[in-house]
Amino acid sequence: MGTSTAPETAASSRRRSATTRRRSRRNTGFALALLAPALVLLALFTFAPGIYAFILSLLQRRVSGGLLGGETSLEFVGFANYLATLGDAEFWASLGRMLVIAGIGVPATIILAALFALCLDADRTRLVGAWRIAIFLPYAVPGVIASLLWGFLYLPATSPIGGEVVDYFGGTEVFFSVANIAVWGVVGFNMVIMYTALRGLPREMYEAAKLDGAGELQIALRVKLPMIKPAIVMCSLFSVLGALQLFNEPTTLRPLANAISSTWVPLMKVYTDAFVHDDIYGAAATSLLLVALTVAASVLVNSIGSAIGRSGQRKKS
Repeated sequence: MGTSTAPETAASSRRRSATTRRRSRRNTGFALALLAPALVLLALFTFAPGIYAFILSLLQRRVSGGLLGGETSLEFVGFANYLATLGDAEFWASLGRMLVIAGIGVPATIILAALFALCLDADRTRLVGAWRIAIFLPYAVPGVIASLLWGFLYLPATSPIGGEVVDYFGGTEVFFSVANIAVWGVVGFNMVIMYTALRGLPREMYEAAKLDGAGELQIALRVKLPMIKPAIVMCSLFSVLGALQLFNEPTTLRPLANAISSTWVPLMKVYTDAFVHDDIYGAAATSLLLVALTVAASVLVNSIGSAIGRSGQRKKS
């Protein structure tokens, strides 16, 4: 009796293992089939252009044949284009201007988004749906259109916000003018992320805090904000990446502001080098350096967020 049961048990175990493997293979194949369109698009429109840009960044067009000669040829120059970009003072100046705008816009975006999310989540707030749509609406407006509208608000001849008194396009004021447009263009999106995180928190914590005598402001600062740190870190990452991609706002305002040049921020410099100065090879090198800067900024923000999360856990323990 016992000897016959053992082979049957082993056989059934093998059958279950084979069934499990077949089911796992089917699930893996189904998952790959679902991911295939996204992977193909990622390869065609992200990896392939990146590889092509890297190849271009290693080349340079040479003109030969004397003063009147018109013969051109492509030569492999290695990392000469990268060294030229790193030695270009205008590149560093444009990077500095971009960092100034990021220093203004990123904290303002996070603070405003958190403030709006906390206000919408407050118990006394009414018409939450209407307010949420109103705050989110600027995000739905294309950046070029928003820049044009703000440009008319800044111009002295058409400004209803004191453009004849304040020079919104001055050498220093222009940084705040551009950052203001960028902030209102993304604050609604970040607000939705933080508000969704707040709505996912258990309401029992608020009731316990109220029983302990905490007011609405104390609950917001000591309970709600610490609990949505991951959402705040994610919004910070999005804001930093958006600042590194600044292009639409200064480009649209450039005809209105003398303080904004054609190379005012790095992406404007890439565009000018590639399509105005016909130096597509140097522009490719500059764009890839910006990609490296973007990756470094992403790693830095994630590291800071992880460090904040670990410190919060240590305080709780």
